[in-house]
Amino acid sequence: MSYKDIITIEPGKRSGKPRIRGMRITVYDVLEYLAAGMTHAEILSDFPYLTEEDIRACLSYAAEREKSLMAASA
Repeated sequence: MSYKDIITIEPGKRSGKPRIRGMRITVYDVLEYLAAGMTHAEILSDFPYLTEEDIRACLSYAAEREKSLMAASA
């Protein structure tokens, strides 16, 4: 499954930030938890409505965005 099936962006919700399946939790939130050292298991325990696939979608989205930014600056 593609991250595009999980990550949603709606201009009027959460200031247009990319969110997971239309919920309030953003890609940024998940990436911050990972950067702070939380494991996937800890995130899933704290947010039982998330799935492992949601976390992978956040990482995939971030990688794709980085790739786009690098291509645009070349």
